[in-house]
Amino acid sequence: MVRQSLTALSVLLTMTAMLVLSGAPALAYGVYCANSRIEVDSRSFEQMRIARGSGVCMLGQFRFLSDAQNFARRNNLPPGTRCSCR
Repeated sequence: MVRQSLTALSVLLTMTAMLVLSGAPALAYGVYCANSRIEVDSRSFEQMRIARGSGVCMLGQFRFLSDAQNFARRNNLPPGTRCSCR
């Protein structure tokens, strides 16, 4: 049982390393509530906090801009509409 767990862990770590080394795209786009407005942006959460101040919360993170835009649309969160981080 322990040996199977170690083998599974080894396979998982190898696959993770392969994805990282293959250049798999990072989570590059976020849907944010920033200063009470919805934004779709390519900045990281930390970059958004620096740019917009403490009134920022992340609603979702995606690899592709179209995925972030679709998430916002499907959840009735068009950019520019009012939101709250509470």
